[in-house]
Amino acid sequence: MLRPTVFTDGFVDNVFDDFFNDAFWRGTEVNSVNKMKTDIQDLGESYLIEMELPGFAKEDVRAELKNGYLTVRAARSSQTENKDKKYIRKERYSGHYQRSFYVGEKITQDDISARFKDGVLILTVPKHTKQPEVEESRFISIE
Repeated sequence: MLRPTVFTDGFVDNVFDDFFNDAFWRGTEVNSVNKMKTDIQDLGESYLIEMELPGFAKEDVRAELKNGYLTVRAARSSQTENKDKKYIRKERYSGHYQRSFYVGEKITQDDISARFKDGVLILTVPKHTKQPEVEESRFISIE
């Protein structure tokens, strides 16, 4: 007897696989490392960090130095209200990406230079060079 293809052995598996592979169930989480692709070059006395931040404006990006860690955070929220238009579907995005790099506790924020151009954040971080210790003369008091 011939059976309709609906009743084949893999029907139930295929229905559930297709159903739960939909974007609705997967969510929209994205790995921040893939969105903040970073190249670090050794320039001898400093490091050049180039971080791609496509779609972000300069105002959306913040770099912070705390406890020897340089943290770059890019946050954005796209919310617009147009009461004049009738939408069938309207989506908003709100989120942030963040990456941290250890640069050393001797580096200060004045040592780091940063610029943002065409969706690329460029940071120049000096290497921490060990300063030779100067020997201090210590006198022994004689009584």
